[in-house]
Amino acid sequence: MDKLKRVLSGRDAEEPSGLAEVIDATSLSWGTRVKGFVACFAIGCLCSILGSCLLWIPKKGLVLFAVFYTLGNIASLGSTMFLMGPMKQLKRMFEPTRLIATIVMLLCLILTLCSAFWWRKAGLALLFCILQFFAMAW
Repeated sequence: MDKLKRVLSGRDAEEPSGLAEVIDATSLSWGTRVKGFVACFAIGCLCSILGSCLLWIPKKGLVLFAVFYTLGNIASLGSTMFLMGPMKQLKRMFEPTRLIATIVMLLCLILTLCSAFWWRKAGLALLFCILQFFAMAW
């Protein structure tokens, strides 16, 4: 009905909404998406490996491991957003079959950083890193 009104009033061309303009302005080619995926995934793997290497540093090692492992997981999540697009990724993450795993994973990401920086409990940070791993695998 709205289209008929636009045609009859002389406004035949549809006026793009603000969201449509943003989506068109930020759409990437497939090659750029693959490059972004590879870059983010490589950064995520590098952060996870670096965190594992820093685990053996006395006193601060466990906290550094928790921080780098969490940053690696965030970068890995960001890498898949390049392939699917952010909205599709978020919709799939919050589907009913994945909702519990997504909530547990996001909660563990936050709690890992809180236990490392705020509460300064290395054992708790390690526990949340392990829970992050299981939530991502789930």
